[in-house]
Amino acid sequence: QVQLVESGGGLVQPGGSLRVTCTSSGIFVSDYVVNWYRQAPGSQRELVATINPNGNTNYDNSVKGRFTISRDNAENAVYLQMNKLQPQDTAVYYCNARWYPKNYWGQGTQVTVSS
Repeated sequence: QVQLVESGGGLVQPGGSLRVTCTSSGIFVSDYVVNWYRQAPGSQRELVATINPNGNTNYDNSVKGRFTISRDNAENAVYLQMNKLQPQDTAVYYCNARWYPKNYWGQGTQVTVSS
């Protein structure tokens, strides 16, 4: 059984940093395209960052230069380091692992940016 579990969310002040983690059981994240999505209340889920099996990364323009996605094969985990957080970054952050036709999602972790 495949499980993706996000952790590390919480409340942070504007300008602060947070790292969210996606740990996997049942698959090796290094074999999949792993994405971080986020969904704010009343909004559609949006793609934030991607890391490919070859290690290449991509970011949405709204987070470029502030967020970094990385992978630790030994820990079988993918991280999203978020710096210079802004109130508009407030959302539930979801981990997604995809390699056609397989597509797995975690349950999400809440990130709230507020003073």
